[in-house]
Amino acid sequence: MLGPALLVLLCSFRGLAGPLPHFLQQPEDIVVLLGAEARLPCALGAYRGLVQWTKDGLALGGERDLPGWSRYWISGNAASGQHDLHIKPVELEDEASYECQASQAGLRSRPAQLRVMVPPEAPQILGGPSVSLVAGVPGNLTCRSRGNAQPAPELLWFRDGIRLDGATFHQTTLKDKTTGAVENTLFLTPSSHDDGATLICRARSQVLPTGKDTAVTLILQYPPVVTLSAEPQTVQEGEKATFLCQATAHPPVTGYRWAKGGSPVLGARGPRLEVVADATFLTEPVSCEVSNAVGSANRSTALEVLYGPILPAKPKPVSVDVGKDASFSCAWRGNPLPRITWTRLGSSQVLSSGPTLRLPSVALEDAGDYVCRAEPRRSGLGGGTAQARLTVNAPPVVKALIPAPAFLRGPARLQCVVFASPAPDSVVWSWDEGFLEAGSLGRFLVETFSAPEEEGGQGPGLISVLHISGTQESDFTRGFNCSARNRLGEGRTQVHLGRRDLLPTVRIVAGAVSAATALFMVITGVILCCWRHGKASGSFSKQKNLVRIPGSSDGSSSRGPEEEAGGSEERGPIVHPDHGDLILDEKEALEAADPTNGYYKVRGVSVSLSLGEAPGGGLFLPPPSPIGFPGTPTYYDFKPHLDLVPPCRLYRARAGYLTTPHPRAFTSYMKPTSFGPPDLSSGTPPFPYATLSPPSHQRLQTHV
Repeated sequence: MLGPALLVLLCSFRGLAGPLPHFLQQPEDIVVLLGAEARLPCALGAYRGLVQWTKDGLALGGERDLPGWSRYWISGNAASGQHDLHIKPVELEDEASYECQASQAGLRSRPAQLRVMVPPEAPQILGGPSVSLVAGVPGNLTCRSRGNAQPAPELLWFRDGIRLDGATFHQTTLKDKTTGAVENTLFLTPSSHDDGATLICRARSQVLPTGKDTAVTLILQYPPVVTLSAEPQTVQEGEKATFLCQATAHPPVTGYRWAKGGSPVLGARGPRLEVVADATFLTEPVSCEVSNAVGSANRSTALEVLYGPILPAKPKPVSVDVGKDASFSCAWRGNPLPRITWTRLGSSQVLSSGPTLRLPSVALEDAGDYVCRAEPRRSGLGGGTAQARLTVNAPPVVKALIPAPAFLRGPARLQCVVFASPAPDSVVWSWDEGFLEAGSLGRFLVETFSAPEEEGGQGPGLISVLHISGTQESDFTRGFNCSARNRLGEGRTQVHLGRRDLLPTVRIVAGAVSAATALFMVITGVILCCWRHGKASGSFSKQKNLVRIPGSSDGSSSRGPEEEAGGSEERGPIVHPDHGDLILDEKEALEAADPTNGYYKVRGVSVSLSLGEAPGGGLFLPPPSPIGFPGTPTYYDFKPHLDLVPPCRLYRARAGYLTTPHPRAFTSYMKPTSFGPPDLSSGTPPFPYATLSPPSHQRLQTHV
């Protein structure tokens, strides 16, 4: 009860005495930059006593100059109650909680927190002020702040005023929960272009928004950076060109190596290379490799060489079945590329342009040689052609060669020519009663020979020959089939044998002989009479005379008519006055005159002619026939006729002695052991509608 009463009494007393002490202004929290001045205000009203300041509860003193605190003092008019605390310059240790107290009045201000802001210092870049890196190899740069800045700074990387990405921020907190060192690491993969570049690490905070910078210079070790050029860049084949290899490197270049098309150029050293240009420089680039301690680098360039068309490989021949597609390839090279055209051999018509010729659905007439032609363009150099053959596979084409007419019971020869691709499996002759592929069968013999290639490219051919010995009537009325077969089919043709008859010729000759016989008899009579009156001698009735007929083997038959006449006049009549020499046995005379014992070889047919029974008993020898050999010796016996007419003089006529042919004539044929290849003369076409000369045989005999 006493306490409240006293309080009421005190209040009444104070009210009677005046206002009580109180704060007019109290200090507030303040942030001050390190080194600047801090001011904490404090103002009291109705108080005239002692005023002091405390720092974290420690009294600073009641004097105005605060002895012991050189950087602290109290300002203001004490009479008016102003007591402000000043701190200058502010240091980190000034950061604390401050109060203004009126000790005698028992008044305390609210606490005011003084915070000291420390601006960041320039950061440190580890390894600076220059850092060596290897171009192309990942590396990093570290920027560090010492950690005394308040608040902790932010570290940033810049290049040429542009902020760089790829940085990692790291901050260390100390045990007292204060900020320690702050680091920022920049990861990068430098290139040779970064050599000498300047990077900036900037530390900034709210106290110092502009921040403080530290720069570092990059020194890069990098392999050579190479540039390769050619002078001149375009040259004609055979001209000189120079290659220049330039390089920048750190550390310096240690060597150069040149190559062409991947193969080293022997003897090439240094940054220059001189060459004589050819076509290979267009397809095989020149390269320059430069080395230093870090590594090596190379560059390549192709030289623009102008050269004429070159054909690396000839076009290959093509063989296709009829109706299929065919194509040829002709890869001419040149710079500039040549103009390529295709024509057929012997024709100027352009079938196609470009390196490939395509022939759809080829026919037999498409077979042959095709020409690929290259024409240079602006280079004007060279040019050329190449050929390729198209073979069209088809069934055989069989053509008959017109045979020479043959005599009855004489030899004959039939021929056919076969063109086929692929080559025929067989060539067969067939007739009514048989067929024959090769070898002999009775009167028939087959031989096969190579034929010249037909114009048109059907490929090489074969000539098949059918020999017939002793022709018969049926051989002239029937047809002989020549057929050939390959995998694509069969071809055939029919050949007919023509007949040659000797009888009409003999009849014509006989008429002429009959007309001349009378004249010959008159001349013979005159000669005999003259001879009888001129010389009395024995009778020639029992003598045998052998007279050589013109065209015999003594060579007179080869003379012309004038030579025959002249020879007769010089030698006179062919008479043997010595009767003993003339009287010989007929068989002995023939054997002595003819070592072949009466058998004579003639071409095609041999005809045996003897003295007939016509008046005059003379002998007529037909002129040489195209089917007989000239110069064949023949001897005849005049004995039966010398008994009828007394001899006078026997003169050798220019055309031979007149006579009539013997009514009997026959031919015989001896089969040859080998006929040989067909007789194809150069002036006779070997293909259809070509007539071959009559075959010559080894031996035809005439027996008298």
